[in-house]
Amino acid sequence: MPAPARDLWADWIRLWRRERLRGPAAPCFDALLARYSEPARAYHNRTHLAKMLAQFDAVRAQAQRPEAVEWALWFHDAVYDARRGDNEAQSAAWAARELEAAGAKRDLAAAVVRLILATRHAAAPAEPDARMLCDLDLSILGAPPAEFAAYDRAIRIEYAWVDEAAYRRGRAGVLRAFLLRRPLFHFPDLRAKLEAQARINLQNALHGLEA
Repeated sequence: MPAPARDLWADWIRLWRRERLRGPAAPCFDALLARYSEPARAYHNRTHLAKMLAQFDAVRAQAQRPEAVEWALWFHDAVYDARRGDNEAQSAAWAARELEAAGAKRDLAAAVVRLILATRHAAAPAEPDARMLCDLDLSILGAPPAEFAAYDRAIRIEYAWVDEAAYRRGRAGVLRAFLLRRPLFHFPDLRAKLEAQARINLQNALHGLEA
């Protein structure tokens, strides 16, 4: 029996009230959900957001600033266009504007911006909460093979505008870079659960791209 759909509004309003933000909570929520529901998003969509929130529930106690991580989860893919290279920067800027307009503490907005920018995955982050967020964002790499394969197909759909040869080269470079990371996951619980399967998935995907 499939798990019940996550009540994203309940998550959002609880977070909004916990921070005692001013103004109505619905407009920002509706704008975010509209973005996560864009037709071009085969993977970076509401399902991805809901899964990350569910995974965060299990490790929340290990976060230094759980509220900052949770806000960053909501906004980390708020802006997503596979043709652009500044999605994380645009998402972080949106988060900062919304939090500041709603009266959030300035240090919270700054922390959320730093966390979102870490999801560019350009380098292993030094900040523990950024490591947690990046681990959660990459957790799909360690999913069971069928789920990973579905994710891999969804990414290809998001890059449908790229010709096959160029896509194979670019995607292989991304996956190879992840394989070179030692470790790939930083938090011990997530590493124990995901690292070995992630390396198998990445190797198999690379073989398929290079065949």
